Amino acid sequence: MIGAVIIIGIIVLLLAVVVIVRHQQKLAQRAHLMEEAIRNRDFTFRLPTRGMFFGEQAMQKTLNQLGETIREQVNRNEVESWERLTRVLTHEIMNATAPITSISQSLLCRQDVVGSPLEEGIQAIYDTSRHLSDFVTNYRKMSELEKPMLEEVNIRAMVEDISRTYPKLTWEITLPSDLLALADPGMLRQIMINIVKNAVEASARKVVVETITDMSEGSVGGNQLPLYIGNDGLPIPAENRQSLFVPFFTTKRGGYGIGLSLSRRMMIQQGGMLDLVDKPLKGCHVGFLLSLRS
Repeated sequence: MIGAVIIIGIIVLLLAVVVIVRHQQKLAQRAHLMEEAIRNRDFTFRLPTRGMFFGEQAMQKTLNQLGETIREQVNRNEVESWERLTRVLTHEIMNATAPITSISQSLLCRQDVVGSPLEEGIQAIYDTSRHLSDFVTNYRKMSELEKPMLEEVNIRAMVEDISRTYPKLTWEITLPSDLLALADPGMLRQIMINIVKNAVEASARKVVVETITDMSEGSVGGNQLPLYIGNDGLPIPAENRQSLFVPFFTTKRGGYGIGLSLSRRMMIQQGGMLDLVDKPLKGCHVGFLLSLRS
């Protein structure tokens, strides 16, 4: 009898050791995956908490949220760095183009230039310098944002109002009628219009707007409302995805590359974030995620 009890005890102990070893191996694998994600500057890692003890679950949730916090901080720092750089660049561009515009304009008024072979070249110099000056001036106006005035905004009502501006698009709006977010109405509307305008320019026929309810644990903070805006336009090439929110980056002929970088800045000012979705929802080729304050 005693021998049987000892054998059962040994078996139970061995099983416990096997379970503990396997559990520790899984934890080591998690640590390795997170280390690789951080090394590759991918702070969107989300690991599930199923099959973990309550203390480990709390730790994993904290690490998931920490990755989100790091990502937000990196994006904020990136936006601030680009703002400082573009502020310097626009100042230098204005200093350089102002005398060119003034001198070329004066030359075009001279009698010995009017009707001469020089007129066409000087006119081209003048037009180019004016175009560059206007571009910098418009960017300055757009980038000098006022402090957002936050209030409760009915998201569905705003999306439906914007949809009437683009009647040629097919809209799939899956939002509760009483969905509210804390935002600056003017800024939020401009952000949504920028996203839809890009979709139209990418030959989109359909726009999908819904809240994301099945995101991985810890991907969005408890006070954040994840709003998805996707479309079936041309996919964004992999080589352009990292530069999408960089000021002045554009693949469009005649584009300025301001809309999305400015939209992200406006989202950050409201305490939110604007990101490109890695895997758009079914039926969409491109998707954006707006993290709004709920």
